[in-house]
Amino acid sequence: MIERKYIYWFLGITVLFSWPLFLAPLALSDQDASTKQLATQGLWAIAMWAPGITAMIVTLFIAKKPFNSLRLNTLGPKRFYLWAWLLPAALTILGGLFTLMFGLAELDLNFTMIRDALKSAPGGEDISPMVIVLSQTLLALTLGPFINILFTMGEELGWRGFLLPHLLPLGQWKAVLLSGLIWGVWHAPVIVQGHNYPGYPILGIFMMIIFCVLLGTIISWLYLNTKSPWVAALAHGAVNAIAGLPVLFLVPGFNVALGGTLAAPTAWIGMALFIAWLVWTKRFPVQEQAGM
Repeated sequence: MIERKYIYWFLGITVLFSWPLFLAPLALSDQDASTKQLATQGLWAIAMWAPGITAMIVTLFIAKKPFNSLRLNTLGPKRFYLWAWLLPAALTILGGLFTLMFGLAELDLNFTMIRDALKSAPGGEDISPMVIVLSQTLLALTLGPFINILFTMGEELGWRGFLLPHLLPLGQWKAVLLSGLIWGVWHAPVIVQGHNYPGYPILGIFMMIIFCVLLGTIISWLYLNTKSPWVAALAHGAVNAIAGLPVLFLVPGFNVALGGTLAAPTAWIGMALFIAWLVWTKRFPVQEQAGM
């Protein structure tokens, strides 16, 4: 039986905690750009922990269940951590290729964006753009996903660690799609401020919902195979590390809302194809495994 009361408590507290933090940068319009950007990043980083903190509050004090019911003491089969680490990079590269294929941007191996940024930095002209690109790429593929767990666990402990299991009595498909929908709507305050889909404050909300449903399905597949929020946090961390990397290889000025990042429609194709492969190979819905 679905425990609606706990879901309502979780969603209500999460929104009350996070949305004021998401909207707070709107009050910083009189600040210079760098100060506002730094403050925004800090406020939104705190807001990312709202679902996780709320999951702990509802679990311990409202549902009165043990802390280990959130399964932070569980890892599950290790092979899924490779999927979580490497799949976002593959999907991001595929999205970048589709961006080029559809003519939404042009390849830029002169790294114009990096060159322009270096020109405005003290001593920047002495640094090779290739060094910057290689270092950022290496960081995004290696340490970045693991460093990001410090922040993404805040979301994943809530969305996949708490909400998804509480929705599972509806059936896997309904639970996964509904949790993805809720996850997408939760981002609305940052989307209207230009995050991910600049220039599309309203349409961008619906685009974010589609992205979150697709990505959420993949992350939920990882969670359901491990029953661990750690694999979800790693996958989300890898997404945050790699999602915008193709922009470095594209001529500046293209519409970033439509291509060039993992959140853009050009990358939805790869995610949809991967989900279709999961269904075709009977990997999804996930069959319950003994001992999990």
